[in-house]
Amino acid sequence: MAFTGNFSCNTLRVAMTTGTINFATDSFKLALYTNSATLDETTSTYTSVGETSGGNYVATGQAVTATVNYATTTTGSIAYVTFSSPAWTGAITARGALIYKVGGTSPAICVLDFGNDKTSKSTFTVTMPTDTSTSALIRLS
Repeated sequence: MAFTGNFSCNTLRVAMTTGTINFATDSFKLALYTNSATLDETTSTYTSVGETSGGNYVATGQAVTATVNYATTTTGSIAYVTFSSPAWTGAITARGALIYKVGGTSPAICVLDFGNDKTSKSTFTVTMPTDTSTSALIRLS
């Protein structure tokens, strides 16, 4: 099995401490993958190995917009990042996805495991989690 869960990638942790990723100004993409891809927290850059095809999907994926938010809770403050939900048309099958920064070395942000193959006949949409401090894709407290 190529996917083993959802992960923030090690490159994200390093980039956040060195300032090489800025969610407010950088560009990001989401690429779709079949179960033949090997993606986990050690994935460091975009790769075409195991990338899906079909419909109007184009290699390297689709641009997604990152939105940075902040919330104050009874236990402190939380910064959270959410991404727009990309969609493609046509017959597409994918097991997971990779969000990565566009440019430079294309560092990996996070791996998304869909749990099993997802297949569309007309529209394939990756729906991101709700944009809140408790459910957003990336949360820092």
